[in-house]
Amino acid sequence: VQLVESGGGLVQPGGSLRLSCAVSGSIFSVRAVGWYRQAPGKQRELVARISTGGSTGYADTVQGRFTISRNNAKNTVYLQMNSLKTEDTAVYYCNTQTAPFWTWGQGTQVTVSS
Repeated sequence: VQLVESGGGLVQPGGSLRLSCAVSGSIFSVRAVGWYRQAPGKQRELVARISTGGSTGYADTVQGRFTISRNNAKNTVYLQMNSLKTEDTAVYYCNTQTAPFWTWGQGTQVTVSS
């Protein structure tokens, strides 16, 4: 399985970005997936998850601002990020919600700064 994240960039506080993660292989539709992020000097954390049936969950720090969605036909998972804060600055990755994890992709950098 190969993961390719995209959509990151530099945005001002209060702005929005939409991240995409393309997953190779038909296994995508049978796994719950999530978006993770890792800020400099911090551990990677799960910020949003979505089940195979579309049920979602969010970390408290992003609840109400981020929305995760998936398109099983396109083997793609998305993360809509609104009202971005400086503390959202990190490299964002997608992967399965639980182990065993797929090989991690390169991630996409999100920088929130004025």
